[in-house]
Amino acid sequence: MINAKVKWVQNMQFVGQSGTNHAIVMDAHPDYGGENTGMRPMELLLVGLGGCSGMDIVSILKKKKQDIRGLEINVKGQQPDSYPKRFTEIEIEFIVKGKNLSEEAVKRAVELSMNKYCSVKATLEHSAKIIYSYKIENIE
Repeated sequence: MINAKVKWVQNMQFVGQSGTNHAIVMDAHPDYGGENTGMRPMELLLVGLGGCSGMDIVSILKKKKQDIRGLEINVKGQQPDSYPKRFTEIEIEFIVKGKNLSEEAVKRAVELSMNKYCSVKATLEHSAKIIYSYKIENIE
C-alpha cells in the first residue's frame, strides 16, 4: 500500500509527506487565499503523470540499449470553468534526446508506458481523455 500524509501549515499552504519521507509544499494562488509558495494539487497530478511515464520510458530505452541522453515531458491539462474543474483532457509530449535513437524503440517505449505500465495514466484515463505524442532529437 502507498500512503501519504498532508498537514495544513497556514492560510492555504499544506505540506504533503510520502510514506518514503519525501515532502512537497502545496499552496493556492493569492486570489484564493494562498501565498504562491508551492505547487497546486492539480499541477501535482500532471507532474506525477510526467514522472511516472518518464521513468517507464527511460527504463525501457535503457533495456533496449538506446543511447538516451535526455527526456523532457510537457504535460498540459484542460479544465472546464465550473467546479469540480477536473481534467477533461490531458496532452503529454515526450521529447527524447539521444545518440542514434531508433524511432521504433522510442515509439514502442512510449506506447508501453502509456498503454501498459504507467499507473498514474491508468488511474487518470477513466476521467480524462489522454493524448500523447513524441519527438526525437538526435544528438551528434
